[in-house]
Amino acid sequence: MCDQDYDPRYLAYFECLSRRSFFEAHEVLETVWLPQRQGPNGAFYKGLIQLAGAFVHWQKNRAGPAAALFGLAQANLGKYPRTHQGLDVQAVLALILDWLRQLHTAAPGPCPPLPADWRKLLPRLE
Repeated sequence: MCDQDYDPRYLAYFECLSRRSFFEAHEVLETVWLPQRQGPNGAFYKGLIQLAGAFVHWQKNRAGPAAALFGLAQANLGKYPRTHQGLDVQAVLALILDWLRQLHTAAPGPCPPLPADWRKLLPRLE
């Protein structure tokens, strides 16, 4: 699938992620998700929105809400095949597990630094 086959707002989501603009990523993808939340990609988009939301909380040192949103994202994205919409869903799920581990094993106080591997979320569009 070529990137022109994707909704431009889906692509904008990943552009926002690449700039660490996680709140904006959430906002832009919500415009895709809302009208089709009951459709076949509803849980996929919802999971990506929750993922961006988790990083918003991580940036604000809110480990509990970040972990909760990572868990919700994991549940929603886990409903999809290994690769969906150009995204390696299995790799994202593995990253989420690692990020949850980092949050759960961190000392009380501020969240650990934002993980460097979050960039692996960016899909490979052909």
